[in-house]
Parts: sequence; structure tokens; C-alpha cells
Amino acid sequence: MNDMSDLEARTDLQDVTVALFLQENDPDQLTDILVEALDEALRLLQEEVGQETLH
Repeated sequence: MNDMSDLEARTDLQDVTVALFLQENDPDQLTDILVEALDEALRLLQEEVGQETLH
């Protein structure tokens, strides 16, 4: 799966999980989702910075 498809799949999964949280009202589950999303965003930023070249 390419990065964009992977990101879209994760976003869809997170949307479903947040909807379930709202239904279940479990703050620990929401915290886990938000931490995972933040970790993924930071990983993508690190990859992007690592691909830049200095001239």
C-alpha cells in the first residue's frame, strides 16, 4: 500500500474509532487514538525531513 492509501486507511479507521468512543464514552480509548495519530504524524514528518537534501 502506498503512503497516501495507508494514511487514508488510518484516517478512516480513526474516524470509526472516534465514533465508537463517542458512543462508548471511553476517554482512555480516545487518548490512545490521539497518541497513535500524533506518533504517526511525527513519523511522517521525520521521514519528510530525512528526504530533504542540503545544497
